[in-house]
Amino acid sequence: MTISRAKIPQPSRREILALALAAGAAPAAFAQTSGAPVRVGGTLSLTGPLAATGAIHKIVGEIFIQQANKAGGMLGRPIEWVLLDDQSKPDLARTLYERLITVDKTDLIIGPYATANILSAMSVAQRYNKILVHSTFGIPKLAAYERHFPGWPLGPNPEVTVNAMAIDGILSAGKPVKTVTIVTSKFPSVNFLAAGAREEFKKRGIAEAAFIEFEFGARDFGPIAARVREANADLLYMGAIGLEANQLLEAMEKINYTPKNHLYLYPAPGPLSLSPLGKDALSLTIYEDLPPFNANPQAAEMAKLYREAGAKAGMPFVDPETQAGAGYASWQILTGAVNATKSLDDEALTAHLKKNGADTIVGKVRFDGPGNYGDDLMRLKQVQDGKWAVVWPKAVQTPGKTIVIK
Repeated sequence: MTISRAKIPQPSRREILALALAAGAAPAAFAQTSGAPVRVGGTLSLTGPLAATGAIHKIVGEIFIQQANKAGGMLGRPIEWVLLDDQSKPDLARTLYERLITVDKTDLIIGPYATANILSAMSVAQRYNKILVHSTFGIPKLAAYERHFPGWPLGPNPEVTVNAMAIDGILSAGKPVKTVTIVTSKFPSVNFLAAGAREEFKKRGIAEAAFIEFEFGARDFGPIAARVREANADLLYMGAIGLEANQLLEAMEKINYTPKNHLYLYPAPGPLSLSPLGKDALSLTIYEDLPPFNANPQAAEMAKLYREAGAKAGMPFVDPETQAGAGYASWQILTGAVNATKSLDDEALTAHLKKNGADTIVGKVRFDGPGNYGDDLMRLKQVQDGKWAVVWPKAVQTPGKTIVIK
């Protein structure tokens, strides 16, 4: 078990004002923390196949707690994060959330990373009527619990809206994209989105050259690469998570094949952008340390602190993006609701969030739509010159960048 207990340095008045806003508190309401800590329990995949992304959420949580405690914590009390390792296993996550509520007696809980683990945590939260704020739950239709609140604003029907946005962005370049090969992991959230993509491509008259599924955790992408080359579609759409995008690209390179255009749902952002094989690769995002996203002072401050913490932890890629944004937004949602209601009562917190939503570094999030989802804030990004740039919709394009389609 890991327990993260942030230190509480004495801040300047300017720091108090800025950090209070980042924590969702009224600037003049809190200056220092005192009394017993508010204990927030949660798990992350600190080991196992999801550990690389779990590490991002751990760093973000620690950054937020340090900032929030400087600004008054929750209700003027310091925040203590009781963090357990779910080892990337949904069944273990379920057991650990039971423990956090019944044995550790945490005041609040916050969700883990990844759809399957969040669903496990949600089932426990529902059993005890606890509010659960979480970050990256990719199948909204499975979230039937009325007290769950997503920090990742992808809307109630991402299989339609996210894919429509991405395809519209690709077609906006005016190039003849007439065929697509869809390759997808069976990991629940990416498989769900890839299945939805099949319908959206069909609506736009883009023919499916091949549809290929593989087991999560696969290592041999050679046979898949051969099938992608044989199909030779105008676009490769991959339901990838983590390093799977790089693994397929490396397998295709071995057989001297380069996709004309390629999109990956949830790749490891650093390895894909830094690889020469990732040139012009497309992906999805809700937050980048780029205009207009970092116009928000809290977003810019988080990015600065994240880079510092990531470099100190030896992370190979220290630019914050979707995972960091969604993780930080989750803490903002929870802490902001507590300080706005001056309560730790799950019913009061639920009512406040459903009525008011929350201001976060990824934008204003609403919880008054189907399944407590609001607007779809997903955007399309692309690797250009070895770095990510936001390329669609036009309103949020990185200055000087446009989508590149061959």
